[in-house]
Amino acid sequence: MKHGYQEMKGRAPLEVKGQTALEMLSTADNVTTGGGGVERVGGVTTGDMKECAGCGKRITERFLLKALDLFWHEDCLKCGCCDCRLGEVGSTLYTKANLILCKRDYLRLFGTTGYCAACNKVIPAFEMVMRAKSNVYHLECFACQQCNHRFCVGDRFYLCDNKILCEYDYEERLVFANMAYNPSSLAHIRSQQETM
Repeated sequence: MKHGYQEMKGRAPLEVKGQTALEMLSTADNVTTGGGGVERVGGVTTGDMKECAGCGKRITERFLLKALDLFWHEDCLKCGCCDCRLGEVGSTLYTKANLILCKRDYLRLFGTTGYCAACNKVIPAFEMVMRAKSNVYHLECFACQQCNHRFCVGDRFYLCDNKILCEYDYEERLVFANMAYNPSSLAHIRSQQETM
């Protein structure tokens, strides 16, 4: 439990303080599997049928979902805002203020926003970001702040005076900084230029 909400992953076993958060159940087999996340329940009889917490109808399908200690049709466990199916593999659901929400809508409604270190505009809580130390950036703002070179996967970047620099601009800045601290190297460069 974090910040008053529960995070639950779809169909994969997830333990929340010793309790399975979301389980995929089968009403056809008499087998209980190990691992605690997936439970198969025996043959369907009228007394064994579960009632869906979403629509109130009996669940007669082979598969059903269990979330928040309730049973659901796969199509009935949906986000209260955008209606996306929360039983999909890899989906996450959150509960707060009596709402069942997908991650995006939870963050949109209850998440905190921040500001981009490059453009100083708001970054919505649900948006993907890039981080460099404590700085956070929009994906489109994560570029060299000297030459605007967009970084590709694997490119080196440097954080210098709270600015992102590509390798070329960082090395250039080091050369000029070295010249400022060591005037004799600057005189050496001037003498080389004069002999040319």
